[in-house]
Amino acid sequence: MKELVKQLDKSQIKKIPGMHDLYRDIQKELVAVEEELRKFTKSPNKIIAEISSYLFNNAGKRIRPALLILCSKLCGYSGKEHIAMSSLVEAIHTASLLHDDIIDNSKTRRGRESVHTKWGPNITVLLGDYLYIKTIGSSIQSDHRRIVKILTDVSSKMIEGELNEYAFSWDLDIDEYAYLDTINKKTASLFSTSCQIGGILGNVQDEEENILADFGTNLGMTFQIIDDLLDYVGDERKLGKPVLSDLREGRITLPLIYTLQNESKVNRNRILNLLNKKVLDKSSLEEIIHIVQSNGALDYTQKKAKEFSDQSKQLLQEFPSSVYREALLLFPDFTLYRNK
Repeated sequence: MKELVKQLDKSQIKKIPGMHDLYRDIQKELVAVEEELRKFTKSPNKIIAEISSYLFNNAGKRIRPALLILCSKLCGYSGKEHIAMSSLVEAIHTASLLHDDIIDNSKTRRGRESVHTKWGPNITVLLGDYLYIKTIGSSIQSDHRRIVKILTDVSSKMIEGELNEYAFSWDLDIDEYAYLDTINKKTASLFSTSCQIGGILGNVQDEEENILADFGTNLGMTFQIIDDLLDYVGDERKLGKPVLSDLREGRITLPLIYTLQNESKVNRNRILNLLNKKVLDKSSLEEIIHIVQSNGALDYTQKKAKEFSDQSKQLLQEFPSSVYREALLLFPDFTLYRNK
């Protein structure tokens, strides 16, 4: 990512927003979401209470709740249901991370031990199931009955994306289309749902609701492509996980897909021979990353992310100017140029 940021001139670097810029106008709402999450996960069951506290007291970026809140306010919503809905999309996101870490055998998450490392895979998968089911049950209380189906659909779509990703593990024939379809289901779908629910709460017309959903999809695609790029160029201290974690776990993402399709026969065969071992030592990883970094794959990956980012910006032009639209317009650049 350092190489990518170097391509920006100083005036552009100053314009890259931070999270405080994105969340400036919804600080009170985000505090309320944290309180709602604590209430949502409160339980007389000691294990649920202990792990939930471990999970939700180590707040992540809270991008999905922020998108839902901002989209609802963009659409003129003035009630309180957006707080509860924001906590539900964050709970779904957290459930997906629990299952993701088990499948990938990830030892860390956000710079700490992953739940399955600390409590074991059996308890972790049950807690993930618990969060999914409780989320759907809680959504029934919404005044907007469509939201129940939307949350159910996105949960199944995310699981399908996870299954696709697992099926493609170590699959050196995966193409860009299959990769994009997988990250759309696994990641972008919840971004889309968060924005769509904001529109539903604001009682917008179908066209505006669809625009918000498309905005979320494009933003989510940007987010995941950059996440996969950071696996090759990120700083381990900022990422909270080892660099090249995806590659070690057999996930073939866009930088490597591009490399395998565009590299010389000699280098391509060398990569194939190394990856076919399925157990990559330090020297093998360094050799692969050197090839990936030298053939334009990183530039191509960032360019692809920027295409989605630019599209998300364009979609928001359909809405009248407001502090909430301006905040949402910061998300594409924040997502595109983030380093963690």
